[in-house]
Amino acid sequence: MQATLFKTVDYTLSKLMHDIEMGEIGLPDIQRPFVWSNSKVRDLFDSMYKGFPVGYLLFWETYWNNVRQNNVRQIGVDKKQKYPHLLIVDGQQRLTSLFAVLKNQKVVNRNYKPYQISIAFRPRDEKFEVTSAAIRKDPAFIPNISEVWSPIVRTRFIGNFISNLKKTTTLTKEEEDQVSIAIDKLYNILNYPFTALELSETVDEEDVAKIFVRINSQGVVLNQADFILTLMSVFWDEGRKNLERFCYDARQPSIRIPSPFNYFIDPDPGQLLRVSIGLGFRRARLQYVYSILRGKDLATETFSDQKREEQFGILKLAQEYTLNLQNWHDFLKCLLHAGFKGQKMISSKTTLLYAYILYLIAKRDVRIEEHELRSFIAKWFFVTSLTRRYTASDTAMEADLTILRNIRDRDDFFEAYNRVIEDTMTQDFWNISLVNSLATSSARSPALFAYYAALSLLDAKVLFSELKISDLLDPAYQAKKSSLERHHLFPKNYLKTIGITQIMDVNQIANQTFLEWFDNIDISDSPPMEYLPKYLSRISEKDYKQMCYWHALPENWERLEYTEFLKERRKLMAKIIRDGFSKIGKL
Repeated sequence: MQATLFKTVDYTLSKLMHDIEMGEIGLPDIQRPFVWSNSKVRDLFDSMYKGFPVGYLLFWETYWNNVRQNNVRQIGVDKKQKYPHLLIVDGQQRLTSLFAVLKNQKVVNRNYKPYQISIAFRPRDEKFEVTSAAIRKDPAFIPNISEVWSPIVRTRFIGNFISNLKKTTTLTKEEEDQVSIAIDKLYNILNYPFTALELSETVDEEDVAKIFVRINSQGVVLNQADFILTLMSVFWDEGRKNLERFCYDARQPSIRIPSPFNYFIDPDPGQLLRVSIGLGFRRARLQYVYSILRGKDLATETFSDQKREEQFGILKLAQEYTLNLQNWHDFLKCLLHAGFKGQKMISSKTTLLYAYILYLIAKRDVRIEEHELRSFIAKWFFVTSLTRRYTASDTAMEADLTILRNIRDRDDFFEAYNRVIEDTMTQDFWNISLVNSLATSSARSPALFAYYAALSLLDAKVLFSELKISDLLDPAYQAKKSSLERHHLFPKNYLKTIGITQIMDVNQIANQTFLEWFDNIDISDSPPMEYLPKYLSRISEKDYKQMCYWHALPENWERLEYTEFLKERRKLMAKIIRDGFSKIGKL
């Protein structure tokens, strides 16, 4: 029988909180996104109070516990007295909940905004609730159970609570005793037993991830970025904090102060970490990067402090360049140059981030000038987004980064990567694959977003309007009514009258185009043969011909049988996408 890779260790809640506070257990900063709802925290305390099991914890022994530790940073909100001996692999949300409530500390949500987890407890019937305004006014509740574990003497706390309750409620001696016992029982949650599975330091990160997935009942995937971010917490906590600060600021509009805020992406630390690693180590797969950053020599399987410091040095330089606000916003201009106007037109964040990697490498290492680089990255993003190049796995990006090994200068760079574009955007792609990909009702289709981008690049106007689509797609423009609405050229209720009711058929993207909201309302359920003459009276024959081109409307489209209309319009939409793409770099 093979030796087990773990041991079981029993803890009390009090011991866990002590070890986290001292730094023995590396709980990442409490000021990192906390994803549990308050109701889930409430249920956790309720289960523990009743003596129900709340699951195992999974820890991982850290190798640096046995090596020189002079450069190790401690994890946590305050400076710790000890070095982390254990990293939390599974149980971080539970332990963060418990630590935040017992120590009365704030957490932050997904948008990095601080808030207090406030759980209330009613001792008379031993009921837990998420604190509300009404509960705060109700003397029957302890509005925030954090008070129970505050430095105040417990007997004094209980006496004060009962005294306050008696001002509004008559209590018998038995009821007073019941309240006192319930508060004591709540306090004694500190003795609640936990069992932790502690993985040996000899287990590598890949096996840790596999173990996590197999024992995690919610099927959560632990990815390599999680490991690296945890490693940063230990050896370069400032770097992780810089990542998180950037992500927070990217979500907050800023006036007259330079900021990463934008309308394309609300990045997460793990996503920007991928960019830094792509720039610094020319890697899309993170499989080996974690080992390298731990100071592991992949040939000898040994760890070295010197090696670790060297690799972290590379990461630090790459991250500084990645988080540079000028680089960030210059890159986002490339997306605008490709016709993409905001987050609603981005089908894959991975594609955006991989384009940023290539942008940074070309700018920093190949030293391509901005005006040339902007046009190229715009084309690259358009192509990789439209073809879903990076949505399946990291393999394609790994191959694209491999190309750089033979790049010596600007000419080599453009020759190599333009060849990739040419090999991808073949005649068969434009005339067959793209047309087929438009046969969908998906509102998040990359082909649909490419069509929108092409309309912007072609300076197209809204159907039956003088306004430009590119202007109304601007995400900074907000009104009660959407400035643009996607209109069914053959309205839903009309199609129902001719027997077409399947959503996949009715909502084909080839049946939709842009109208201003009041025109969309006015057309309502009328078939195109009825509503078109009214709108033709607004515009000249020349303007209508141009609009038919932009909006990919076949000749006499209003009279075509529906399925034939869809078939012909897809071909014309594909042509518009191609025409728009050809404009990039010529604007």
